[in-house]
Amino acid sequence: MAPKSSRRTGSHKTHSLARQWKTKRRRRDLDQIHHDMLPENATKLLRQELDPDLPGNAQHYCLHCARYFIDLKSMKDHFRSKVHKKRLKQLSEEPYTQEEAERAAGMGSYIPPKKIEVHTQPLDEMDESG
Repeated sequence: MAPKSSRRTGSHKTHSLARQWKTKRRRRDLDQIHHDMLPENATKLLRQELDPDLPGNAQHYCLHCARYFIDLKSMKDHFRSKVHKKRLKQLSEEPYTQEEAERAAGMGSYIPPKKIEVHTQPLDEMDESG
């Protein structure tokens, strides 16, 4: 009897599962969210037109996590969650700039990043539209 082969057929085509999991639920990066948090961009995102393709018709949006929610209750639950609080902590550091990258490469002296005060978006605006 021939020994059973341990190699799977077609294994040369497989990709790393870890890489697939990372890219499957890809969200916006922190620097993109910092750009969204600017007042002119934030008002556009928080007051979107009705869109039937998005959850909750795009009326319940968490600016800091870049997520849509079905209703106001689920969004309030999200605001109390560990995931949202962790994201607020990540956003409290100033985003990297090209100037900071050059300083890190030895083209200047190191200046630690500044802390930014980040609060959860106010819910009273959401109650008017909901």
